[in-house]
Amino acid sequence: MSQNQPKKILVAGGGGFIGGHLAGSLLAQGHEVVVADVKQLDKWYQVHEGAQNHVVNLEEKEACCTVMEGCDEVYNLACNMGGMGFIEFNRALCMISVLINTHLLMAARDQGVKGFFYASSACVYPDYRQDDTDVMALKESDAYPAQPEDGYGWEKLFSERLYFSYSRNHGIPVRVARYHNIFGPEGTWDGGREKAPAAICRKVAYAGQDGTIDVWGDGEQTRSFLFIDECIEATYRLMQSDFQGPVNIGSEEMVTINQLVDT
Repeated sequence: MSQNQPKKILVAGGGGFIGGHLAGSLLAQGHEVVVADVKQLDKWYQVHEGAQNHVVNLEEKEACCTVMEGCDEVYNLACNMGGMGFIEFNRALCMISVLINTHLLMAARDQGVKGFFYASSACVYPDYRQDDTDVMALKESDAYPAQPEDGYGWEKLFSERLYFSYSRNHGIPVRVARYHNIFGPEGTWDGGREKAPAAICRKVAYAGQDGTIDVWGDGEQTRSFLFIDECIEATYRLMQSDFQGPVNIGSEEMVTINQLVDT
């Protein structure tokens, strides 16, 4: 990433996997970085001593206003989410994340933020496009007609519209990206919030003498996977561009779960 004039930047959800890597990258560029997350500090994936670290609940507007004070840009990666096992059984918790987006946008409007990135998800795409074993790489236009995952996916899709509405009505420059299965170091690998690559790695590492593991479905469902460094680079490039989005940040290489297991 190229160096630009230093800015004060809020990374919401910076105690998470992607947010932790993003905060570290922005610090390395010389920016003043504010990191906010609801988890206790010892539960953060990475803690950067050079950042201003805040443990706050961003579902509350007052907290959003406090951590955003004086910031030029915001990267919002804060949400209640995890792997498909977590999403399936915590739909209400996932959908309440709309409060985070609402209150961050209200704070950004009031404080005149110059740039706002929102991390959406591949879960906005219709379920049937992801269940078909002959699925092609998803295009951004495939999100409509809408039939996303029933919970987390709907929250993400609605929040995309919320960001674009705030941009039109209040002049907030927004950039929206849909992440597709980001993996890499410092990510979670157990507890129910892990994504497919880490979950499969854990299952293989713990496999018994018979060398078998449990896989959901028939294993022929396809996914694409992107390494964290490429995700951070793409996120930064989107923020520096004039393209509002939404845009996919992921790989076009489709991998079946069986192929992932074999690897």
